[in-house]
Amino acid sequence: MRIFPESALVQLEFDKIRALLAGHCNTEYARARAEDLRIHTRREYIALQLQQTHEFKQLMQSGQHFPNDYTLNLARELKLLGIPGAVLSGEQFLQIRRLAESTQSLFRWFDADRRTTYPALVKVIDPTHYEKAIIAAIDEVLDESGTVRDNASEELAKIRLNLFRRRNELRRVFDRIVSRLGKAGYVADIEESFLNGRRVVAIFAEQKRQVKGILHGESDTRRTSFIEPEETIELNNEVFSLEHAEIKEVNRILRELTARLSEHAPLLQVWHDILGEFDFIRAKARLAGDMNGNFPQLVDKSHVLLRQAYHPLLYLYNRKNQKPTIPTNISLNDKDRLLVISGPNAGGKTVTMKTVGLLQLMIQSGLLIPVHPDSELGIFKQLMIHIGDTQSLEFELSTYSSHLKNMKYFMENANGRTLFFIDELGSGSDPNLGGAFAEVILEELVRKHAFGIVTTHYLNLKVMAGKTAGVVNGAMAFDETNLQPLYQLIIGKPGSSYTFSIAERIGLEPRLIQRARTLVDEDHFRLDKLLNATEQDLRQLELREKDLNKLLKENEKLKKEMEALIHRERHQQQVEILKQQNKITEERIEYLKEMERKLRQIVFDWRKAEDKNEVIKQMQSLLFKQKEKQVNEKVRKKFDAKYTEIGGNAQIGNKVMMKKNHQVGTVKEIRGKKAIVQVGLVPITVELADLTVVQDRPQEESAE
Repeated sequence: MRIFPESALVQLEFDKIRALLAGHCNTEYARARAEDLRIHTRREYIALQLQQTHEFKQLMQSGQHFPNDYTLNLARELKLLGIPGAVLSGEQFLQIRRLAESTQSLFRWFDADRRTTYPALVKVIDPTHYEKAIIAAIDEVLDESGTVRDNASEELAKIRLNLFRRRNELRRVFDRIVSRLGKAGYVADIEESFLNGRRVVAIFAEQKRQVKGILHGESDTRRTSFIEPEETIELNNEVFSLEHAEIKEVNRILRELTARLSEHAPLLQVWHDILGEFDFIRAKARLAGDMNGNFPQLVDKSHVLLRQAYHPLLYLYNRKNQKPTIPTNISLNDKDRLLVISGPNAGGKTVTMKTVGLLQLMIQSGLLIPVHPDSELGIFKQLMIHIGDTQSLEFELSTYSSHLKNMKYFMENANGRTLFFIDELGSGSDPNLGGAFAEVILEELVRKHAFGIVTTHYLNLKVMAGKTAGVVNGAMAFDETNLQPLYQLIIGKPGSSYTFSIAERIGLEPRLIQRARTLVDEDHFRLDKLLNATEQDLRQLELREKDLNKLLKENEKLKKEMEALIHRERHQQQVEILKQQNKITEERIEYLKEMERKLRQIVFDWRKAEDKNEVIKQMQSLLFKQKEKQVNEKVRKKFDAKYTEIGGNAQIGNKVMMKKNHQVGTVKEIRGKKAIVQVGLVPITVELADLTVVQDRPQEESAE
C-alpha cells in the first residue's frame, strides 16, 4: 500500500499497534515480523492471515493446548550448519534436536480432524515434511546431556577405557604418596590440587626440597608449594595424552555429525521459520483477545462498512481505566464515497476519522479488529491523510500553504482505490476564500471516485454535501443542556458548531454574545441555529426509537416465553395421553401373559391327566368365564352411562339393578327375602340381596 505522507503511520498510531503486537511475541522471528508489519493489498494473502489469526483465537478460547512452546533463536546455529567444515557443539545439537521435537509435535497435533477444523493454520506446515532421521542421527552420537556417547566410535570407546584405567591408577598412586607425606608432616591443609591440568600435592614451602618432583607453583602467601611427585609424572603424561586424544576424537565425531546434518540445513531452517510463524500468529490472536478483535467480511473492492467499531488504543485505555468507549458506525460505498463530518470541537470528529484509518491499516496487515463480525471492509491501494498542523519551517511554508501542497498531491494521485482523511478541510485561510477552495478540492476528489472522510466547520461544505452525489453529511452528537459531547456519529445530516451555546454555558457576558450575533450574517446564523435545533430533535427521536425498540424486544421475549409455555403444555398433554395408552397396553399384556401361563398349565395337565374331561372343563371355564367377563364389562359401561348407584334397601317403586347381569327394572312387589322386578314387559323374581337401588343419571352429566 502506498502511504502519504511518510508520517501517516505514526499519525494514525499504527506504530503503537506494532509495539503491542511485538510485546506478545516470544521468538526473534515473530518479533521481527511484528516490528516490520507490512500492509498488503492482495485479498488472498490478507484473507489467509486473518483466517489463521481467527482460528488461533478460537483455539485459545476453547482452552486447547497448541505445541508451540519452542522459543529458542537458532539463526546462528542453522547458519553454521550450512557452512562446510563448521563444527557444532553438543549443546547446539541438543537445541537442534529440540527444534525437531517441536516440529514433530506440530505434525502429530494436526491430525485428520484438526486439519479439517483449522484449514488455514494447517497451510503453515503444508509446504514441508517431517524427517525423523535428524533426531535419530543426533541420538546415535549424543546422550540427553549433549555429551558424545562412548560408542559413537570404536576409537573413542578405546580411548575412554584407557583413560578410565589410567585415572584410577593415578588416583591410587597419588593417594599413597599423599598418605606417606602426610605422616612425615610435609603436607599442607589443602593436601592436593590441579595446576595446568596436572595433579599436584600441596607441601609446606620449607619442606619442598624433601619431595622429589616438578614444582608447578606456589600460593599467594608463598607458604605452600605445589609439587607433582616424581612417581606420578609418567602417569600424568599418559592421562594428559589420552585426554587430548579424546578431545580430538570427539571433535572429529561432531564434525562428521555436522556434515551429516548439513544436508538437512534448508529443512531445519524451514522448521525454524514455521515455529516462528506460529508464534507470530499466536501473538496476533492474543492481541485480538486484548482488544476484542473480530474477523469482518473482506471484499476485493473499495468499501467500508463498520458496525460497532472501536478505536483499538482508546478501547484499551478506557478499559484499563474502567471507562466506557462509544462505538461508531460508518458506511462508505459506491453511492456515498465521501463523508463530511461536522460538529463542535472536542466532539470526536478526528478520533472517528483516525478509527477508520487505523482499522483499515490493521485489517490489511492481517490483524483482527474491534468491530462487529458483520462489518465489511474492502482493500485500498493508497492511503492519504492530512491531520493536524502541517506548518513546515524547513521549506518556509505556512499552515495553509502546506495544506494546499498536500491537497495538490491528493487531487493528482487519488483514484477509485484511494482512502483519504482530511482534518479541517480549508482551514488556515480566510473563511470565505478557504471555504471556496475546500469546495473545489472536494469536488475534484469526488470526480476521482476516491473514498474518504473530511471534517469541517464550513457551512458551504455542509450544504455541498447535502446536494452532491457521492457525498454525505455526518454530525457528532452534542448534549446542549449539559454542554458535553456524546461522541456519537449521526449519518445523514450536518452538525452545528454550537458556538453561541458554548459561549453562553461558560458564562461569557450576554452583551458580547449579542454583539457577536449582530456581526454574523443573518442567513448564516439562522442556518446554524436550524442545524442546532434539528440535531436536538433528532436526538429526541433517537431516544424514543431506542425506547420503542426496547419495548419491542420485551414484547418479542414475552411472545417467545408464551409460545414455550404453550409448547410445554401440549407436550405434557401428549405425555399424559401416552401414559394412559401405555397403562392400558400394560394391563392387556399382563392379561395375555397370565392367559398364556394358564393355557400352558392346561396343556401340561392334559398330557399327564388320566381323566381328560376334567381338563376340558378347566379349559371351558377359563375361556367362557373370560368372555362373560368381557360382556359384563361392556354392560357395566353402558349402565354407568345411564344410571348411578345410590344403595340402600329396595322398596316398591324403586329402580334397581340386578348385580349378576346389570339389568335395570322397577320393584313391583316384595315377598319376604325376594322381590318381583319388572324388566321391560317381563316380571322376574330376584333375591333382595342381589339388587342395588339406582337412579337415572342427570342429562348434562351423561352428555359430558
